[in-house]
Amino acid sequence: AIALAFVVRGAFSPKTAPSVAAAAPTPAGPTVRVLVAKRDLPTGARLSPTDLGWQDWPAEGLSETFTTDGAPPQVKPAGAAGVAQEAAATASGLFGDAAIKALDGAVVREPFASGEPIVARKIVRQGEGNFMAIVLAPGMRAMSVGVTVDTAAGGFILPGDRVDLIVSRTDDDKVVTETVLGNVKVLAIDQAAQPTKDAQTMVGAVATLEVSAADTELVASAQTKARAGGALSLALRSYADAGAPTTRG
Repeated sequence: AIALAFVVRGAFSPKTAPSVAAAAPTPAGPTVRVLVAKRDLPTGARLSPTDLGWQDWPAEGLSETFTTDGAPPQVKPAGAAGVAQEAAATASGLFGDAAIKALDGAVVREPFASGEPIVARKIVRQGEGNFMAIVLAPGMRAMSVGVTVDTAAGGFILPGDRVDLIVSRTDDDKVVTETVLGNVKVLAIDQAAQPTKDAQTMVGAVATLEVSAADTELVASAQTKARAGGALSLALRSYADAGAPTTRG
């Protein structure tokens, strides 16, 4: 009975697990800071510095198409030292980063997922081929009209602004003025699709407008009337009208 009691006690008593030494963390391999998208970027999105950021990338998986900060591969220290190094690297990339500034205003040709490295073939910078075709919204057309300082609000119309397209002509010795299209987006002035930094005015001879396929005929007709002794004018609209649809006069 005594022996049986010891056997039962040993069977039901809690067992202490043998202590196992914690395995040391495997040191991370060398990494390189790669420029990535900080959010999902669809086709046609215009890049800004807030859309881009630096991310550590394994050096062995680095592609020639990736954009790096130019620093050699480094092994990130473990613990607090690694956190401090990452914070310093992040802070250094927040201001005055030439690689990010160089992409400011570029347009996405193929979509990026959040965290995906930025590659040159998937973006188009201003001045490169197909830039205007990518800037255009789906189903829209780009049409250019001749303007002067007098007919373009004194040069205060900039790319991205909204305008009304107005045509004036002489009909039976009377001046007839009508609004052809209202609230049209300006894509470019001459060949500039973006104003220069801190620019308040842009003086050009041609304004490129974004119009629907059906409205291209109206713009072409207005241009014909202007050439036959009339004139085309652009009236600048408020920024509050940016979300409103384009209307026919």
